[in-house]
Amino acid sequence: MKAAAARSSLGSFDYVIVGAGSAGCVLANRLSADPEVCVALLEAGGRDRYLWIHVPVGYLYTQNNPETDWCLKTEAEAGLNGRALNYPRGRVLGGCSAINGMIYMRGQARDYDQWRQLGNVGWGWDDVLPYFKRSQHQMRGADDHHGVGGEWIVDEMRLSWEILDAFCDAAAEVGIPKTTDFNRGDNEGCGYFQVNQRRGARLSTAQAFLKPVRRRPNLKVFTHAEAEGLLLEEGRAAGVALRHRGIPTRIEARGEVILAAGAINSPQLLQVSGIGPGALLADHGIEVLHDASGVGENLQDHLQLRLAFKVSNTKTLNERAGSLIGRLGMAFEYALFRRGPLTMAPSQLGGFAKSDPALETANLEYHVQPLSLDRFGEPLHPFPAFTASVCNLRPDSRGHVRIRDADARVPPAIRPNYLSTESDRRVAVDAIRLTRRIAKAKPLARFSPEEFKPGPALLSDADLAKAAGDIGTTIFHPVGTCRMGSDPGAVVDDRLRLRGVGGLRVVDASVMPTITSGNTNAPTMMIAEKAADMIRADRRA
Repeated sequence: MKAAAARSSLGSFDYVIVGAGSAGCVLANRLSADPEVCVALLEAGGRDRYLWIHVPVGYLYTQNNPETDWCLKTEAEAGLNGRALNYPRGRVLGGCSAINGMIYMRGQARDYDQWRQLGNVGWGWDDVLPYFKRSQHQMRGADDHHGVGGEWIVDEMRLSWEILDAFCDAAAEVGIPKTTDFNRGDNEGCGYFQVNQRRGARLSTAQAFLKPVRRRPNLKVFTHAEAEGLLLEEGRAAGVALRHRGIPTRIEARGEVILAAGAINSPQLLQVSGIGPGALLADHGIEVLHDASGVGENLQDHLQLRLAFKVSNTKTLNERAGSLIGRLGMAFEYALFRRGPLTMAPSQLGGFAKSDPALETANLEYHVQPLSLDRFGEPLHPFPAFTASVCNLRPDSRGHVRIRDADARVPPAIRPNYLSTESDRRVAVDAIRLTRRIAKAKPLARFSPEEFKPGPALLSDADLAKAAGDIGTTIFHPVGTCRMGSDPGAVVDDRLRLRGVGGLRVVDASVMPTITSGNTNAPTMMIAEKAADMIRADRRA
C-alpha cells in the first residue's frame, strides 16, 4: 500500500508494532526499555477489562465473543468430512494469551534443532533456551532448564481429579512414563500441565509484560487500532494505515514496522499491502509491490481428536457443573480461595507419546479433561465422563491463508487442509487405537470407561480415518504462514526481516518453519524475546 497522505497522523515512532498479543506485548516491553527509542503498539481490540479474561475457566466466554475474539472460521475441510471449524484468535490486549488454554509448553529440542538444520542460524535448542528462561518465573525454582525472576509465571494446577490420576496410571501401564516436567527438551511422558496463572487468575502477556511498563513515556499503546495496510515508500515500510476508533488515520515508522499480528492476520496484512503471491494479489486488484510466493502458505496446525468415555464410580465436572448447588459451590470456592474448577485450564492432564515405537521422539500430545461435551460453547453432558483429546504433533498436511478481498476488514480464507496426507491419516488411526488401549488398562477398570465418541463399533482403518474427520477439531495452534528461511519460498530471513522489503519484520508464530511439538504460546513469546535482541543489535550496527 502506498503512502496515505490524506489520512491524519498518529505520529512518528522508531518502532511500530502491529498486534498486542503474545509476541507484541513482549516486544513492547523489551524495546521500550531503551529510553532513546519511541515505540507504538497497535491493537485492533480493546483493553482487557472483561472479567472472564482473568478467571481461568473464562475461555468459555471469551472464545467466539466478538469483544475478545476475531471469530474466524476455516473453509469447509475435505479431511473433516466437509465441516468448517471456528478458529479463535485473540482480539484484545494480550491477544491469544488472553483467551487460550494457559498451558506452558516449549516443545522438544529437536523442533528447534530442525529449524537450525533448515538453515536458520541461531535457532537451535541451545540457542533459544536462554530466551525461554529469561521470561520465566518457574515457581518450583531455577535449574539448568528453568529460570526465575522473569515476568511469565509458571505455576502448578490448583486442583486434581481422581479420573485423571487413573488415566495417568493407565498410560504408564501401556508404556507412557509419568513425568512432572514437560519442558526439558524431551517431553515424553504423562502428568499434570503447568499453567500461566498468578494466584489462581489467568496471566496474559498484557498483564505480565505490558501493564508494568504502560507509563513509560516512550511507549504509546493504541487500542481499537485496526491495521488496514502497510505504507511502503521506495521498497521500505514507512508506517501503517489504520482505523483508530473508526477513523482512518496513519502512523509513521522511522525505524521498523514489526508485524506481530499472528499466523492469520500477519500474512493477510502483507497481502492487502501488495506483498504476497502475485497472482493472488492481481486477482483482487492489488498492485504487486513485492511478489512473495510464500506469504500465507505453509499453514500448519494441530488437529485434536476428541475421544470421550462415560465412567462410573467417580465424580467429573459434568455433574458438578450440571447442578445449581454445584455451580454455586464452585463460585464460592474460587471467590474465597482461588481454587477449584474455575481455575481450570481447558486441559489439566497432559501426555506425550509415540504413535509408532520406532519413532525417535513423541509425536502425539494428549489433553485429558474430566468432562465431556459435543463442542465448546455447548452444555456439558449430564452423565460422568472424561475426554481424551490426542493430536499429531508433526502433521505433514500444509494449508494456507489467502485474502478474499482487498479490504483488510474482510476475513481471509483459512484452509488448514487437515488430514490431507496418508501419513496424517495413519497417525490419526494409530492415535485412536493407542487411546483405546489406555482406556482398557487396569488402573481405569474400576471406572468402567465406555467409549461413546467416536464409538466402539468403528474398528477398521477406513472407519477410524473417517471418524478422525468427524471428531477432529483445531487445538488453536496455527503457525508457519510467513516462515523463516533462505530458500525462494521463505518470507523472512533468520533475523525475521522480510526478504525484499526494508524496515519490516514479522515476529509471531507465522515465522515458524515447522510447528513445535506442543502448545505454541511459549514458543511465540520466545521468538519475541530473541527478536527484541536482534532488533536492538541491528539498530546499533
